[in-house]
Amino acid sequence: MNEDLLQYIWNFQLFNPLELETTENEKMQVVRAGAQNFHSGPDFFNGQVRIGETLWVGNIEIHIKSSDWKKHNHQNDIAYSKIILHVVWEDDEPVFQENGERVATIELNGRVKKSVFDKFNQLQNAKTWIPCESEIKNVDEFVKIQAIERKLIERLESKSNRINQILQLRKNDWEATLYQLLAKYFGFKVNAVPFELLANTIDFNLVRKHRTNEHQLFALFFGQAGFLHSGLKGSFPIELFKEYSFLANKYQLQALDSSIWKFMRMRPLNFPTIRIAQFIGLFVKSPNLFQAILEAEELIDLQKLFKIEPHGYFDSHYRFDVPASKKQKKPIGNASIDILLINVIIPILFNYGKQTDNEKLQSRAIAFLQAIKAEKNSITKKWQELEMPLTSAYDSQALIQLKNEDCSNKKCLTCAIGMAILKPKNND
Repeated sequence: MNEDLLQYIWNFQLFNPLELETTENEKMQVVRAGAQNFHSGPDFFNGQVRIGETLWVGNIEIHIKSSDWKKHNHQNDIAYSKIILHVVWEDDEPVFQENGERVATIELNGRVKKSVFDKFNQLQNAKTWIPCESEIKNVDEFVKIQAIERKLIERLESKSNRINQILQLRKNDWEATLYQLLAKYFGFKVNAVPFELLANTIDFNLVRKHRTNEHQLFALFFGQAGFLHSGLKGSFPIELFKEYSFLANKYQLQALDSSIWKFMRMRPLNFPTIRIAQFIGLFVKSPNLFQAILEAEELIDLQKLFKIEPHGYFDSHYRFDVPASKKQKKPIGNASIDILLINVIIPILFNYGKQTDNEKLQSRAIAFLQAIKAEKNSITKKWQELEMPLTSAYDSQALIQLKNEDCSNKKCLTCAIGMAILKPKNND
């Protein structure tokens, strides 16, 4: 027995309710189990139980053993002063409040069906990709949809926490926060760290100051990235190097070592030089990018903001002074745009809506996810094999969260699907 399972049993009343008695032999009836609390404090708020002829309304605490009350020092904690019932698996000693009043206690040992434990142990001991792999196809579709809805919001909340950390560091500057988040994801997986380092070496106030001058932005970013030096030969990179030398001296900038950037085993269109040029183009095209995102009412409006073709020099180059075999435009691809929208733009839009109590923006963010195709990766592929609903990024984001946070940690008791499997059937 563990406490999470005992809380689950109490929450769904998975025990024999007949002839309930407290440990002091008083007849008891559960009127309302209460609302489960997943934070600090009592386990259930606003429960209702009838003990004898009296209806008690208040909080309920769950423990494996009644002696855990004293171990956790609840008798001296005001948060537990309004406990109306102590639910335990084993009553090994009486429990008292600080004022000496005995806490009503009920013992559940012997009242729970064996099938509940058997199913729980089966899930906890499973060696499959997810604990319920053998049973999930039998779970009602509505339950699956409920799980997806909950996990999608949980994922957006989780990303909001990260955004809020950056927002605090950036002194509540939403544009600067967007800039830092975009930088991380513009490097995608291979160059994510160097790209984030690059953004950290260029304060966004400098970007603001020079964003109407594309040449200066190119000098700032490529210079700080370590790609501009005195050995360059082409007129365009030489001009950038001269401009960067001036700006570096003016702002006392220290460039990164170019060796941190990875080019090996990459398609040329994904080279960091191309990504940096696209990143610069984004702020040149939309000097007030954050405001433009807030104003985008349709997905196509949002996507247009990222339809960037970098400076013409890169039509014929992937690196400075290294001509490409053929000339071609190098816009941000649709798949890359989706990654940026899913991981940066939609979460920051949702969070801004939440921070400003703008439900319209929050709903719009969720609608954008529903309009984007589902992501394709190793996790979503497995979910497809298990016949889970997976038609949009709304679904894929939720299922990635479900796998990483619940399934991998075997948190079946907090998952709608796991709870549906654990709930005893009439013939159990």
